Amino acid sequence: MATRYHWMADTSEAAFAKLVELQRRMTPGEKLALMFRATAMMMRMAEAGVRAQYPEADEREVFLRATARRLDRETMIKAYGWDPKADGG
Repeated sequence: MATRYHWMADTSEAAFAKLVELQRRMTPGEKLALMFRATAMMMRMAEAGVRAQYPEADEREVFLRATARRLDRETMIKAYGWDPKADGG
């Protein structure tokens, strides 16, 4: 399928058109809810990766390490008082 979205190259034109149609029918609230669900899913995936890498980590450490994958070191220190580099991160 010819599209600017190379990651959808294996999607048929009919399926892509249906996806666009469904998205256009969504209310702003539905779109926002979808984004919140996607964000929560990505956060759970990051936490699962941390748990696999640091099986002895408690929930606070899992949270901090997963958050440190999204925020820069300076922000982590200011916001959470935790330095990923000082803690083996």
